Amino acid sequence: MVKAVRMHEAGGPEVLHYEDVALPDPGPGEALVRHEAIGLNYIDVYHRTGLYPVPSLPWTIGMEGAGVVEAVGDGVTEVSAGMRVAYASPPPPGGYSEARVMPAGSLVELPADISSEQGAAMMLQGMTVEYLIRRTHPVKAGETVLVHAAAGGVGLIQCQWLKHLGVTVIGTVGSEEKAALASAHGCDHPVNYRTEDFAARVMEITDGRGVPVVYDSIGADTLEGSLNSLARLGTLASFGNASGPITDFNLARLAPKSAYITRPTLFGYNATRPELEESAGALFDVVRSGAVKIEIHQTYPLSDAAQAHRDLEGRKTTGSTILTP
Repeated sequence: MVKAVRMHEAGGPEVLHYEDVALPDPGPGEALVRHEAIGLNYIDVYHRTGLYPVPSLPWTIGMEGAGVVEAVGDGVTEVSAGMRVAYASPPPPGGYSEARVMPAGSLVELPADISSEQGAAMMLQGMTVEYLIRRTHPVKAGETVLVHAAAGGVGLIQCQWLKHLGVTVIGTVGSEEKAALASAHGCDHPVNYRTEDFAARVMEITDGRGVPVVYDSIGADTLEGSLNSLARLGTLASFGNASGPITDFNLARLAPKSAYITRPTLFGYNATRPELEESAGALFDVVRSGAVKIEIHQTYPLSDAAQAHRDLEGRKTTGSTILTP
């Protein structure tokens, strides 16, 4: 038996229960991982609320973690017992646990000079940044782009990585404190969306041209402003919906700028083992170089997962957050 956080129904943070769960032996293609740290991400909220339904109930949520492989099943070649590993695993989730059995193909070896805490804090967010800026819209030095939630977990990694690549970053934030934090991590133009019209600021900063890409994890609340921020032939990469999903979108709204809109996902971009290894490798390289620092601003015991969700949804968190078993 291990301790895990499970939901027996969809709903608010109160549906998360810390309880005993039986742990099976790893089957063919599977590995048993003993967690040393677990990542907290907004997609966990989507699973908890039912926005992204889980296959069955009760269910253990959580899609990111790091630890040590304790055993492997038949046919496993990607990892071995005793190896330090990290993952951002495709659904079904199951990370909010002391240990879990999972597909071995989702695991990558964690370099010796990256801690388990860093690994758990960066895999999902960091590989999300990787595909967004290297594959969804491959940025070029000298470009100016718009990043929403620039002081969040994805945002702080993205600002640093973009700055490293010679890109000018406009970033939306919700307070002056978050503006200062984003600025310290490479955001050239932090914009407080509570007090300013961010689309108007984008046009001011770009002399009316707009930006070639908007990286938008907010969704419904920022859609209009994001479209208004785009340059001609620009791309809106809508990769999250923290404010609610975008529904009933009229494609004709793209016509004035001949713009593009895409709804990318990490697991769509890292669907194969070579793609996963390339993405994780690029992330490890930029972190080990010092160009991107993974900063864990909040740590909660696994048993306090419900409070972590309250703080995340209340926009009280910045940077990366981990749960410790």
